[in-house]
Amino acid sequence: MNSASISSLTRYAIAVVLGGGRGTRLWPLTKYRAKPAVPLAGKYRLIDISISNCLNSGLDRIYILTQFNSSSLNRHITGTYHLDPFSRGFVTLEVANQSDESMGWYQGTADAVRRNIKSIIQWHTPYVVILPGDTIFRMDLSQLMAFHLDRKADVTIALHPTGPERAPLFGIINLGKNDRIERMSEKPAPDELQGLELSPADMARWG
Repeated sequence: MNSASISSLTRYAIAVVLGGGRGTRLWPLTKYRAKPAVPLAGKYRLIDISISNCLNSGLDRIYILTQFNSSSLNRHITGTYHLDPFSRGFVTLEVANQSDESMGWYQGTADAVRRNIKSIIQWHTPYVVILPGDTIFRMDLSQLMAFHLDRKADVTIALHPTGPERAPLFGIINLGKNDRIERMSEKPAPDELQGLELSPADMARWG
């Protein structure tokens, strides 16, 4: 797939950035602000990492889903991101609220996306990139989308290897042929890690 084709994919896609939960592990930094609004390197916020990855990948239609202490995040987003008014690009917050369909808070990642499906489907695109709003990472999302299409996948998950001492903190997967996920365990106990190790070949490619 050439660079022009990849660029058109990201222009056609929608990004959904998850604003995070209560952020109890970052207390007291999250006492008065949402976790993605926690300061980073002075003038930046954690949320800026995901937004920067989107914009630098050519993906400029971005929804940010949030619910806890959202006013701090709202101030930062509205005061920072002013995209070309003649483009279709935007960075906007979707705050959890009561509606005819639901009267409660988001019940996790999948529920947050489901509750905002009306906003997403109005763009008539099959490409939705879901990102964390409280993680420090760097990724060319256009390459992720190219990988997704090359594998003819329904869903593609971006991940990185970790050692057994940190594995219980994360969702751990086991890869099969053609990078297909064969098994997944969310925050497994140490005695549940057997069979989830990367093969030597996969370690050489992704380690």
